[in-house]
Amino acid sequence: MFVAVDPPEAARRHLDAALDPLRDAPGAPRWAPPATWHLTLLFLGQVPDPVLPRLVPAVGAAVAGAPAMSLRLAGGGRFGPARRPQVAWAGVEGDVAALAELADRLAGAARALGLAVEERPFRAHLTLGRWRPGRPADGTLPDRLAGYRGPGWPVREVRLVESRLGAGARHETLAAWPCYQAYSTGAGR
Repeated sequence: MFVAVDPPEAARRHLDAALDPLRDAPGAPRWAPPATWHLTLLFLGQVPDPVLPRLVPAVGAAVAGAPAMSLRLAGGGRFGPARRPQVAWAGVEGDVAALAELADRLAGAARALGLAVEERPFRAHLTLGRWRPGRPADGTLPDRLAGYRGPGWPVREVRLVESRLGAGARHETLAAWPCYQAYSTGAGR
């Protein structure tokens, strides 16, 4: 289970087009389909059924306190060393400090419910793909996105999502909260 913000379709298409020259490059990661791209604010893993009825309002309260935000996908990088990369990602610009504050509030809400939360600092990114261990990998491919700047967009919704793994893997939205405030234009400038 995770809490996420989704880039709009126009931002996904723009980034997808920028990735075209990298898709079939030797050593490329296994690319995630653009329809699944999201910005994870909080990863929870498996949430016990008795906690879920309390988690939904706790996440909603954290989202209700969020300021208006505008973001853009920009740049790229990887997690892991170039010789053994793990994850290719696109970066995020705009109201990233406000997004990080929201991620911190969400983590606090989850901890208050007794849920385990990763202790590492939030780093806004969109996972583009993963390299498989033991396969040829070119960890420098995401560096080609260094100059990439996508269109700015307002954060309109935050979702609580359950991942269903297996042959029919999919993401199911359990709850969503709109962001009503007028948004800043910081990312769109």
